[in-house]
Amino acid sequence: MGEQGDETIAGWIASVVGCPAVSDWVTVDQAMISGFADVTRDWNFLHVDGDAARAVGMERTIAHGFLTLSLMSPMRMNAGLRPCPGLKMAMNYGLDGVRFLSPVHVGDRIRGRFTTLDIEETQPGRYRETVQASVEIEGQERPALVATWLAMYMT
Repeated sequence: MGEQGDETIAGWIASVVGCPAVSDWVTVDQAMISGFADVTRDWNFLHVDGDAARAVGMERTIAHGFLTLSLMSPMRMNAGLRPCPGLKMAMNYGLDGVRFLSPVHVGDRIRGRFTTLDIEETQPGRYRETVQASVEIEGQERPALVATWLAMYMT
C-alpha cells in the first residue's frame, strides 16, 4: 500500500478511535423473541410463556441474552460507524468479556452504543478493531449487556 493509502488509513483510525456511535432504538417484541426461540430451539418458558414467566416473578417474557447479543450487528451498522478506507472484506473476529447485566423484557426498546478503543495493523493490509459495545434499555441506567467486540478488516 502506498503512502497515500497509509495516510488514509491513519486518518480513518484517528477519526474513529474514541468516538462513540449510537444506533436507533429497536423494539423487542414477542414475535422477534419467539422467532429466535424457534431458530435456536430454546423454548425456555421465560421467553415464550408470559403466564409462566409471571408465575416465577418476571413482569413479562424476556428476550434471550443471545438474541440481544445478535442484535448488536444490525445496530452497529445502523450506528453509522465510518468504514475502513479501501475495505475489501470485513469479518467478525470475536467477542471478549460478554456480560448480560439486565433482562430485556418484551416491549422494551434497546439500542447499541459502540466506541472503538483501538485499531491495530496485524499484518500488511489487515486491521483488527477493538470496540467497547453495550446494549442500552430505554429508561434504564443498567445496560442489557456489555462486551468487547473484535472485527477484522482487509484492504
